[in-house]
Amino acid sequence: MTKIRTRFAPSPTGRMHVGNLRTALYAWLIARHEGGDFILRIEDTDQERYVEGAVDIIYRTLEKTGLTHDEGPDVGGDCGPYVQSERQAAGIYMQYAKELVEKGEAYYCFCTPERLASLKQKVGEGGEAKEVSMYDKHCLGLSKEEVEEKLASGIPFVIRQNIPNEGETTFHDEIYGDITAPNAELDDMILIKSDGFPTYNFANVVDDHLMGITHVVRGNEYLSSSPKYTRLYEAFGWDEPVYVHCPLITDENHAKLSKRSGHSSFEDLLEQGFVKEAVVNFVALLGWSPEDNREIMSLEELVKAFDYHHMSKSPAVFDMTKLRWMNGEYIKAMDEEAYLERALPLIREVVKRDVDLVKIADLMKTRIEIFPDIKEPIDFFDELPDYDVAMYTHKKMKTTSENSLEVLKDILPILETQEDYSMDGLKELVNTYVAEKELKNGRVLWPLRTAVSGKQMTPGGAYEIMEILGKEESLRRIRLGIAKLEEACR
Repeated sequence: MTKIRTRFAPSPTGRMHVGNLRTALYAWLIARHEGGDFILRIEDTDQERYVEGAVDIIYRTLEKTGLTHDEGPDVGGDCGPYVQSERQAAGIYMQYAKELVEKGEAYYCFCTPERLASLKQKVGEGGEAKEVSMYDKHCLGLSKEEVEEKLASGIPFVIRQNIPNEGETTFHDEIYGDITAPNAELDDMILIKSDGFPTYNFANVVDDHLMGITHVVRGNEYLSSSPKYTRLYEAFGWDEPVYVHCPLITDENHAKLSKRSGHSSFEDLLEQGFVKEAVVNFVALLGWSPEDNREIMSLEELVKAFDYHHMSKSPAVFDMTKLRWMNGEYIKAMDEEAYLERALPLIREVVKRDVDLVKIADLMKTRIEIFPDIKEPIDFFDELPDYDVAMYTHKKMKTTSENSLEVLKDILPILETQEDYSMDGLKELVNTYVAEKELKNGRVLWPLRTAVSGKQMTPGGAYEIMEILGKEESLRRIRLGIAKLEEACR
């Protein structure tokens, strides 16, 4: 049985888009599920779009996500070089392009940019109209002597695939089934550009064959190009790999997820406070789901469960609400050390007061979905906000400004003599007080929490807040609350 070999072939053009990450993840999962090899290849044939430092981003992203590769530019292997510009320098692509020319499956094209521009036609009407260009095979009719003369003269050229005008081409995709395209609709695509570099489309076919790739995973935007790839495989007499085209990823409005979107790249998401494991888990479910419909899955669990035959044809929606929920679940499950490493720097930005920041972090762990969420709810620990006394009125707790004032003035002397400001100590004090006064807990705790926080919603209740603030600051805030209420009740 042939060993499964998949590859991830990104272009170094910037941060890794979510769609590219999903391609890498699915290719990696197929290889790992089948005990095969996962290869990294850098597709840098488009020199104009090359971004300095982008190769390092690729390495960094794969390392952070745990998608280890068995072969690649940084780890070596038997099928190198693994960078296309290095393969181009070795003459690999030109060699195979010339082989196609000899077979009549490709030809030299010397047309000028001006002539090519004249072939463009508008297709469609109104706002839907777009310019398309189908090459007219003008240079296919050049004799061998004419071609050699132009080459000797140094006239710029490209090498084009020669696709017949008649008949049709069929290829098979594991997700979309058999797809047939009329040859007349397939343009004679460029294989070798005028700068000597191969096009992405040609280099992929050659490299996938030479590297023994058995399964090609890519986005469904490549479905329209796949018949041309099939014709190249047939022209060379090579076996085609298994094609696995992933469904489109859209935003919540069902528009294609744009690279300009604030959450379109892996690093964007990390900077927004998402946990890398949650992002990988979420991306895995953009177009695939396990048989048991689990949603929270580790990388190891994904390897066991992943079956590309269960992928969907329908567009996958990048649902930020779901990602935030999933991220919250991962934060809850984080070990204390890893959680505090992320949480404490954010808490320090907000709380400058000398209090136990770890206790604040612990209060927030089950209450946030992304790490920046931690900041706004805790600002009152640093400084009591200027709040409206209307907050003391709570229908369910049966509190009003008047009875809140009465409770706070009554319990203040007891709190002043209390030495134990631990949560347990404060709880015992309040329980004793409500029992003696025959009150409901809420009648006491609501005014206390309002006084020490100045907020309608807080992480934790009065006990937790007062324990963190300590005796002196808690009493100061309660006295301020009494003063506010006295003024309002005059």
